[in-house]
Amino acid sequence: MKKNGPQASKSPSQLIDARIEELGDWRGKMLARLRALIKDVDPEVVEEWKWRGVPVWYRDGMICTGETYKSVVKLTFARGAALDDPSGLFNASLDGNTRRAIDFREGETIDEKALKTLVRAAAALNKSKAQG
Repeated sequence: MKKNGPQASKSPSQLIDARIEELGDWRGKMLARLRALIKDVDPEVVEEWKWRGVPVWYRDGMICTGETYKSVVKLTFARGAALDDPSGLFNASLDGNTRRAIDFREGETIDEKALKTLVRAAAALNKSKAQG
């Protein structure tokens, strides 16, 4: 039996639920909160499960990924370099020409209003590229 066999029958949303549960610590709670904020901005966002365990959110293209590491939960915006970030949320992957990321550490609070603004802007950018 393949290692990913049991996962093959689960939806991406179920796999993300399982990942949050599996983490069982502040990272799971942070990932769950970030996911809820993204879905609050756009309830029709499509969730995918890529690259052996990374949640990805799409709307007319990739909005962002939610990676979990030992000391951070990283929200990487696929076209982050093209987004205005007046609140200065982006704090990682700042050197590239395309992506930008936000590293969330244990105990940090989320600027929910600013994050929702970024998610909205990313979805709008994807929509404009899809129609253009």
